[in-house]
Amino acid sequence: MTDTLGTAGQRRGVTPPLFKLARALAATLLSVLLTIIGLLFVTFLIGRVMPVDPVLAIVGERASQEMYEAAYRSLGLDQPLYVQFWIFLKSVAAGDFGMSTLTARPVAEDVLRVFPATLELATLATIIGVCFGVPMGVISAVHEGRWPDHLVRLFGLFGYSMPVFWIGLMGLLVFYGILGWVGGPGRLDIYYEDIIPPVTGMILIDSLIAGDMTIFWNAVSHIILPASILGYYSLAYISRMTRSFMLEQLSQEYITTARVKGLSERAVIWRHALGNVMIPLITVVALSYATLLEGSVLTEVIFAWPGIGQYITNALLSADLNAVLGGTVVVGLVFILLNLLSDLLYKIVDPRAR
Repeated sequence: MTDTLGTAGQRRGVTPPLFKLARALAATLLSVLLTIIGLLFVTFLIGRVMPVDPVLAIVGERASQEMYEAAYRSLGLDQPLYVQFWIFLKSVAAGDFGMSTLTARPVAEDVLRVFPATLELATLATIIGVCFGVPMGVISAVHEGRWPDHLVRLFGLFGYSMPVFWIGLMGLLVFYGILGWVGGPGRLDIYYEDIIPPVTGMILIDSLIAGDMTIFWNAVSHIILPASILGYYSLAYISRMTRSFMLEQLSQEYITTARVKGLSERAVIWRHALGNVMIPLITVVALSYATLLEGSVLTEVIFAWPGIGQYITNALLSADLNAVLGGTVVVGLVFILLNLLSDLLYKIVDPRAR
């Protein structure tokens, strides 16, 4: 009987739930795989069109012709382009991005060393952006066309318009140089460096694990200014998108119905309207977070923050092609993973998307 019902169900076009789940999972994995291959292909082409000779970066300008040709062959540059790309794919799959000519260490080790600093900075900046940007966007939408709306929009406009290097320099001048409220460039004062054993690579967490509150507060004094500057840019984007989403929801019929039923304005706005806004807002926050992870180059340079942005910049200035490509691949993979995570969270929050 069960087989008969199953066959009849399949004839009527009813797809078993497990089959639908497996098909959706396979489609997602295939999409991610193709995206990663596309990322690697673009990165590979960038490495081939850059006006940098990777052989000279290794052997030096004074190397003999024989040494140059030997290094040229060892790098596989004498092979056809598709063979070089296949070699590049296998190396990346094995976690091998080559050696950095700048640090004389494997690029993978360098990235693992510097990425936690960027992760720590971007995470704190995103928290600041969400905690302030979402309420500001809601207030702006509720008071559309009035002075709170104009004030929030003007504040966000400054976040888009002001150059990050100028805000960073002015922040250092005022809050560090004149007022002395925050720590200077770097993650710690120099006499606190290399005291805490690295566990996660993030100073705030590692100092708490070690129970050293002196180093923790010293790290807070150093990170608060660059995180606030990046958080300001995140806030500007999140508040603008929140305002747009809220205006759309506040014009819906269910909001009018909730008000007619006698619900308080606070419940209508913060529970019902914002509850529906949170679904698309997940994608906005994820994209903002990914942007901060890869777009904090100027902030890291100004504040001497030893993250992946500064690492890629130094590698580019030193013609360290392996480090540039390795850092670029890691940043691209972070973008892909955060997009995948936002899609999963979207489906968890909104049952209609499953």
